[in-house]
Amino acid sequence: MPARLRPADPEVVADALARLAAGEPARADLRVLTKHFLALLEQRAPGRSVEVRVPPYAAAQVVEGVRHTRGTPPAVVETDAATWIALATGDLTWPAAVEAGRVAASGERTDLSPYLPLGEPGP
Repeated sequence: MPARLRPADPEVVADALARLAAGEPARADLRVLTKHFLALLEQRAPGRSVEVRVPPYAAAQVVEGVRHTRGTPPAVVETDAATWIALATGDLTWPAAVEAGRVAASGERTDLSPYLPLGEPGP
């Protein structure tokens, strides 16, 4: 089970978003932003019925429902860091990401659109 994540310092997030907008993100920026926005999702959609995976950076269990404790969860969302950050900031919508195949979602409660975006749009 993934551990609960903590939002990053706002200044660190702003700096990472600025580098991302400039097309100069470092791997560390993607890691910080991924974990930050997953932490915000944990706060907005508490629960353990859906596992959101953003390899290789982090995963979080969210959304109320049947609690998952072992093995592969019945509901999984998986995407890359760039897509996750775009979804979290509102630069990409959930339906557009799913339609484009940028998000793999299987199981109940995997439509995260009610919880997105999570933060300020990217610069």
